[in-house]
Amino acid sequence: MAVHAHPDDEASKGSATMARYLAEGNRVHVVTCTGGERGDVLNPRLADDPRVKSDLVDLRRQEMAASRDVVGYEHTWLGFVDSGLPEGDPLPPLPPGCFALEPLDVTTEALVRVIREFRPHVVTTYDENGGYPHPDHIMTHLVTISAVRAAGDPEAYPHAGEPWQPLKVYYDRTFSRAKLEAYHDVLVTAGRESPYPAWLERRADRPEGRITTRVDASKWFDVRTKALLAHATQIDPDGQFFALSADEQATAWPMEDWDIALSAVPVAEDENDLFAGLGTPEEADAMATATPPAKMVVDDVVERKES
Repeated sequence: MAVHAHPDDEASKGSATMARYLAEGNRVHVVTCTGGERGDVLNPRLADDPRVKSDLVDLRRQEMAASRDVVGYEHTWLGFVDSGLPEGDPLPPLPPGCFALEPLDVTTEALVRVIREFRPHVVTTYDENGGYPHPDHIMTHLVTISAVRAAGDPEAYPHAGEPWQPLKVYYDRTFSRAKLEAYHDVLVTAGRESPYPAWLERRADRPEGRITTRVDASKWFDVRTKALLAHATQIDPDGQFFALSADEQATAWPMEDWDIALSAVPVAEDENDLFAGLGTPEEADAMATATPPAKMVVDDVVERKES
């Protein structure tokens, strides 16, 4: 189960990994916390499209459905309202009723219901910084960690379904410095202009997230490209996402990268599979339904401060 803030986040963050696991016979479920109602139109070709001006909310739902169909996962809208990205100095207050201002117990209960219904062994989301400091991304992190800890507890939200304990939680590490530098090197070697120095400069002040797990998903990078392009209002087809073709991306950096945050099983130092250590599906199910619930801790091999 991948928990994301807005429609389009799921396409740029881990969609090739999702496509790989679907191809291998696993079920995959994406949860989108908000409708992306306050998102900007980032594709200049659509800036004056009448559909954008008449009903952006419905258009983003249509785009999400198209992207979902490309990859093939199951999907749930959690139903909260996009907070927008505040800008200015000082920053303006967030709009009343938005996702980032919702009480944590309300948002946690909503996600617990979906977890207990879908029964995932693995959950992916953003780190405590949101991947980048958008209030909805930070809230998505808080909600996901809260819901994962509550979902296996029979005393937490007892009316929200039978207890189910997800066994591993990962943070996505989509844009590491090393990956962007590898992309840049491919373009420079080919004598082509690279957008990545400016991208790296914009990220210079952000902490570089740890990577513990690399999943080879290169066979599905073309799926990732198509899933991204389905979000037409949010993705510029001439933008930096597409400076390299899917094949060139696979040559430069064939993995999608992750950071283990919580786990009920030991984690290997050279982990290359999000399901590693969980045993057979039946064994994982037994851990997920155990009484008392499986204890979610950080393995000694990959120590980190708990969120």
